[in-house]
Amino acid sequence: MVDEREATRVGIETLPGAGSRLSGRPVRKDEIVLEERGLYIESWLPERRSRRRPLYLLHGELGGSWVWERYLQYFAQRGWEGHALNLRSHFWSETADFETLDLDSYIDDAVAGLDALGRPAVVVGHGLGGLLALKLAERREVAGLVLLSPGLPGPIRPESPSHVVRLVPARFRRELIGWAGAADQIQRQNPDLSIADVLRVQHLMGAESGAARRQMLEGVPLDLAALGGLPIQVVGAGVDRLFPGSESERLAEWLGAEYHAFGAHSHYGLVLGEESHEQVADAVRAFLEHHRL
Repeated sequence: MVDEREATRVGIETLPGAGSRLSGRPVRKDEIVLEERGLYIESWLPERRSRRRPLYLLHGELGGSWVWERYLQYFAQRGWEGHALNLRSHFWSETADFETLDLDSYIDDAVAGLDALGRPAVVVGHGLGGLLALKLAERREVAGLVLLSPGLPGPIRPESPSHVVRLVPARFRRELIGWAGAADQIQRQNPDLSIADVLRVQHLMGAESGAARRQMLEGVPLDLAALGGLPIQVVGAGVDRLFPGSESERLAEWLGAEYHAFGAHSHYGLVLGEESHEQVADAVRAFLEHHRL
């Protein structure tokens, strides 16, 4: 059970299904606030509870629960409740000095959020969030993993040049990952995104912990045996410049996981592209249904 002083649910409202093929199925929007850690979890729930496993969604670098809005609606309208964590200093969670944050503090945030749900969930991670999902599964019981263009763990990560690691600043923004240019130029590099998608990503991107990125580049240990028996799906994106599809395929092979490649998708197109997200969400749903999750 979760202490009411640490986690509260407030502000339930019924939302229409605008923009979805299932617009006749309303969902409820809710939230979980972990006051002691300053964390905010955005929740979208089906109108009627089901026996499906909850989805616990972890964003990557510079992200927030906004990354998952289309997934939250898609799955809630099909019977899954979704809970999207905002790591500390991301989107609606409380701010903190990025020089005090690193990958370990993010892992602790992910653990706290899962504990607040009170039952095992399917953990869905994007980019750095995929690496957090793997580390979370080392420490807590989870029902399954869905890893979308995930960061690689240390055992299979190629060694990064020392100067690349050293030059990561203590705090960085979208310039470091090539998202500070003109929208039309970025759209050409991410052809599955619309101009509106690009502008939205640029507008909502926050800042990020350089220490977390350096830890990822240096290689994060992972106990493969701790994941034994879990249903795992890895999804790769063919035009992902941040987390290439070849790396996702390598991870799937190492994990013994199911692999699904989307050759024309970009990193953000996998999760929030107005047109591209639904094809990926359909594949994730098929995985969940196959494993009775």
